Amino acid sequence: MTRTLVATAFAFATLGTGAAVAADRCTVPMAEWQPREALQQKLQAAGWNVKKLKTEDGCYEAYAIDDKGHRVEAYFDPKTLETVKVKVEG
Repeated sequence: MTRTLVATAFAFATLGTGAAVAADRCTVPMAEWQPREALQQKLQAAGWNVKKLKTEDGCYEAYAIDDKGHRVEAYFDPKTLETVKVKVEG
């Protein structure tokens, strides 16, 4: 019985993790993507100093210094340029 409870708890815990990882990926067809320059302009207008832009998991990924001086790694939807995920580094 204990094994069943542990297995069930583990299944629920990893189910939530898998959904979060899948949500971080963008699934927009490339024909609908905006150019990288549009994202760069948007971020610069918000006060970000963009160091590098690339594509990762179907999203745009930006390495930058934000308007508060924090180093960030951020993911953006390539169609809407909306933020998908932001990691702030020390």
